[in-house]
This record gives sequence, C-alpha cells and structure tokens, in this order.
Amino acid sequence: MREVILGLIIPFIGTSAGAACVFLMKKNLSRSVQRMLTGFAAGVMVAASIWSLIVPAIEQSSGMGNLAFLPAFIGFWLGILFLLLLDNIIPHLHMNAQKSEGPKSRLARTTMMVLAVTLHNIPEGMAVGVVYAGFLSGSASITIGGALALAIGIAIQNFPEGAIISMPLHAEGKSKAKSFLYGVLSGVVEPVFGALTVLAAGFIVPAMPYLLSFAAGAMVYVVVEELIPEMSEGEHSNIGVLMFAFGFTVMMSLDVALG
Repeated sequence: MREVILGLIIPFIGTSAGAACVFLMKKNLSRSVQRMLTGFAAGVMVAASIWSLIVPAIEQSSGMGNLAFLPAFIGFWLGILFLLLLDNIIPHLHMNAQKSEGPKSRLARTTMMVLAVTLHNIPEGMAVGVVYAGFLSGSASITIGGALALAIGIAIQNFPEGAIISMPLHAEGKSKAKSFLYGVLSGVVEPVFGALTVLAAGFIVPAMPYLLSFAAGAMVYVVVEELIPEMSEGEHSNIGVLMFAFGFTVMMSLDVALG
C-alpha cells in the first residue's frame, strides 16, 4: 500500500515543483516556451493513454475473443463524454484565451485559469489511480513498474504545467506566494481523484478495462480540446510538434523500461 500512496503523490509533487518556478524565474514564460512545454505534456498524455491504459484494457478483455476491443471502446467514449460534461458545466479560461468557456460566471480571470488546469488534472489523477488499482487487483497486464512509469510520466509533464499556471498568474499581478499556492492547488485534485478511483475500483474489479479506457478517453479529450490548439497557435509552431514527439517517446520508453 505504501507504493500506491507514493504513486498517487508523485504527480502532485511534479505540479508543485513546477509551480515553485515562480520563485526562481523573474520573467513570464515566452509563448515559444509555453508551446514547447504544452507539446511535451500532450505527447506524454497520448503515450500514457495508449501504453498504460488502452493496451492493458484490451489485454484484460482477451477472453472476449474478437470483441476484446469492446470494453475499451465503451470506456474510452465514456471518458470523452465525462470531460465534455465537465467542460460545459465548469467555468474556466484556457491560457492565452480571452473568452472563458462553460457557463457564464463572475469568477475572476485568475480563478478560471486555475480551474482550466484543475479540470484536465482530474483525468490524470484517475489514470494513475486506476493503474494502481489494477496492480492491487492482481492483474497480470499491470505491474508495479508499469504503474510507477505512469506516475513518473505524469509528474514529468506536470512540472511544466505547474510553471505554466503559476508564472502567468504572477505576471497578472498575483504575489509569488499566491501564484505558487494556486499552482499547487490545481494539482491537489490528482491524488484526491486517484485515491477515489483506487477505492472505487476495489468494489468493481470486473470493470477494470472500462475504467482504464475511461481514463484514457478523458486524457485524450484534454489533449485534443486544449493542449494541441495551444501548442499550435502562432507562427513557427513546429517546436510544439517536435516536443509532442519527444514527450510521446519519453513516456513510451518509461512504460516499456519500467513495465
């Protein structure tokens, strides 16, 4: 159980460490650097969705023969629809955007920026939680090394995300301490939703393939709806694509090496 607790906390540590950059850097991140970091995060999330979530979901359904894809198919779509629902009921503002999304709200701009990051941290926490739940259930397709690889991969991509949220907040007038606090708070949902997913999966072990692919669908929604548009905006956006490929191969390598 100690390994599980550590695994749930690792991504949160990544976010907090990234948010701490506000104390070390004097200037806000340039748009090019933001595109690089966003592209890297997107690549990690896509690779994690495939190797750490969808592939194990299909392997666990191998007894269904030619229909082994079905639980992953259903779970993936449920994850997409779940994030679509959250996207429409939670007011939030994406980085560099002028118009907020979701229902109309009088929340401060900085609050809605934090909510945007918090929103896409939810599926990341669920992804780590469901993989550790799979390990606890004794699934042969999920090892402690594979679960750790996902936790580390999410933590690596959380580091730039923490910086991307805290530094713009400071640039908009928040103190360094408050900017750091907001960055940390945006990552709190990860261990919380991770722990809730572990507990839920303990009661519905036969649904593990659906839960794995559910987390994958939720993460892919975030990548396509938010991260890819952000990494591609403006001129000379090829750097975002290259960093996407780099993030993808880093996560792929971690999963194979540790899994």
